[in-house]
Amino acid sequence: MIKAYIDAATKGNPGPSGGGLMLTGDHLYIQESFALPELSNHQAEFASFCAVLDYLLANNYQNQTIMVYTDSKILAQTVDKNYTNNPDFQDYLENIQEKLTSFPLLILQWIPESKNKGADNLARQGLQKALKLQNRRK
Repeated sequence: MIKAYIDAATKGNPGPSGGGLMLTGDHLYIQESFALPELSNHQAEFASFCAVLDYLLANNYQNQTIMVYTDSKILAQTVDKNYTNNPDFQDYLENIQEKLTSFPLLILQWIPESKNKGADNLARQGLQKALKLQNRRK
């Protein structure tokens, strides 16, 4: 089984954003932080989930049992209901729905922020990367 913890950080709303993911499993321990474009914090949470799905697919982990943990209630509820009436999330949800067809057993579960500190730290590192990229463009 693979456990994935994801989070996002944003400066401003919308603003520069970053994401973080931690993957753990048998002989597996991966930490990634990455810059995201200017997004709202909720959009950045969706983008971080898309990023972990892309990572899992690129590394052929889709046939494993996968638990993905997020501290974003809106992300967990939207994916669970398979519906959103928020146009800011519609494209993300369609992207997620398409990717999830490749995963026989992937569960997205909400956890409290206090249980997601590792991914939170990585998301903050991703935000720093986004801020550095933004400063280079100026």
